[in-house]
Amino acid sequence: MTKKILIIEDNRDLARLLESHLQDLAYQVDIVFDGIAGKTRVDDNYYDMVILDLMLPGLDGMEICRHLRRKSSYVPILMLTAKSSEIDRVVGLEVGADDYVIKPYSIRELIARVKAIFRRIDELKHEAKNGLQPI
Repeated sequence: MTKKILIIEDNRDLARLLESHLQDLAYQVDIVFDGIAGKTRVDDNYYDMVILDLMLPGLDGMEICRHLRRKSSYVPILMLTAKSSEIDRVVGLEVGADDYVIKPYSIRELIARVKAIFRRIDELKHEAKNGLQPI
């Protein structure tokens, strides 16, 4: 089954470049360019992952992350942001991000992180399906 990823990123060029690389790996990708549209999209659709910028017009990425973590279903969140201080990274992870990537980033590293998150999620689902306890 094709994994579905939502990119919430106000930099259209960055979003389109990332979309292209993810589609090359057979992921289905949707993009929105502001926080309000992002919140609406995650409320109205199912996604296997959300790639989330922090500094967005309308509604910031931290609020979207908090909103996603209040929902009953779990979706992995990869924060992608120019905010690079240690406190920004810690807060992003504490609020609920599964990973935090700082701009500018290597597209290869970002793709590797996406794949790693999906491997962990798939393994947890496999363990749950087979009644195994995660380590």
